[in-house]
Amino acid sequence: MQYQIDGTTMQILEISLDNGESIFTESGGMSWMQGNIDMKTNTRGGLLSGLGRSLAGESLFMTTYTSRQNGAKISFGPEAPGKVVPLKLGPNSSVICQKDAFMCAEDTVTLKIEFHRKLGAGLFGGEGFILQRVSGPGMAFLEIPGEMKVVDLAAGEELKVDPGYLAAFEPTVSYDITMVKGLKNIFFSGEGLFLASLKGPGRVWLQTLPLSNLAAKLARYIPKSS
Repeated sequence: MQYQIDGTTMQILEISLDNGESIFTESGGMSWMQGNIDMKTNTRGGLLSGLGRSLAGESLFMTTYTSRQNGAKISFGPEAPGKVVPLKLGPNSSVICQKDAFMCAEDTVTLKIEFHRKLGAGLFGGEGFILQRVSGPGMAFLEIPGEMKVVDLAAGEELKVDPGYLAAFEPTVSYDITMVKGLKNIFFSGEGLFLASLKGPGRVWLQTLPLSNLAAKLARYIPKSS
């Protein structure tokens, strides 16, 4: 399997598959394809797995595309302006990401829901109790709204983030929610009550365009029905 990412603010992922190679995505996630490629749609792992994925922002059904020739091509586009993030996952490696971040992956990759163990992170983390865990082995691709910033945290190093700007992090990173200190900061800073606290070691992916912020901005210009 080979891939190419084109574009700037609205990127497109093009994947070239050899005979027998497969890639899967959520229902409706494919943009276009060229060559002899079979489609198979199911709940991938059973009904409970499908329901779990739907809780984590993905579709109940997943579609697997399998090439029947060398050099067949298939493309995927993000649902919002942003970046496509390629991840080469080993047999024992995984990434935890926000709802609806999964784009597509090789057939060997596993996509599951991820529950927060800590009550504070679940209630106030911006994504609720449920995130996604993408596990290897294989290539996986995420879609992150806006621009992307990667931060590598050393052991014990801490990063505080507005929860809406947190896109993904490695499982070795400790994730919790802390309350903003000071009444003036709470009421007048415009940053909300809580910040995400991430402690290394591990890698963190940050995004610059939380979709909730974009939706709130666009809502100002949508006429309200009388």
